Amino acid sequence: MAETDAEAQAGRLADELVRFARLGPRAKGMLHVRDFGAEFSALMLLFPLRHLGPMRVTDLAEVKGADPSTISRQAAQLVKAGLARREADPADGRASRLAVTAAGLAACAQLHEARNALISEALKGWPAERVHAFTDLFHEFNSSVEALVRCDPAVPARENA
Repeated sequence: MAETDAEAQAGRLADELVRFARLGPRAKGMLHVRDFGAEFSALMLLFPLRHLGPMRVTDLAEVKGADPSTISRQAAQLVKAGLARREADPADGRASRLAVTAAGLAACAQLHEARNALISEALKGWPAERVHAFTDLFHEFNSSVEALVRCDPAVPARENA
């Protein structure tokens, strides 16, 4: 059976997405941020905490689609580094939630600025209209993938997604 143009383009896009994902660790090393005292993967927990507010480690694991034991270890790094703090859960005093500290918010800001600078550098030679078109198309693509994932019964539903 002959491959259609749409199938060929989907395959080409899939290859480019894999290429992009492979570049991630190298690009991460180019962010030029100071050592915050926690692994990069732990630092990435600060963003959902900043956007969604304090939450239990189990809820954070669900949001990140990760194992709760991994998130617990990363959360401990954030607390030790002073980037997050544990606070009592108002709904259940026996449980605790993780919340971002002022230092954690500053780390988020620096990571955000470094990421934007790296992307700006990569797009430096692009005409503004292509950057705009690419951004719109990438947003549309991500929205389509999110809708597909939400409809897949094999993918666990996430609250606050």
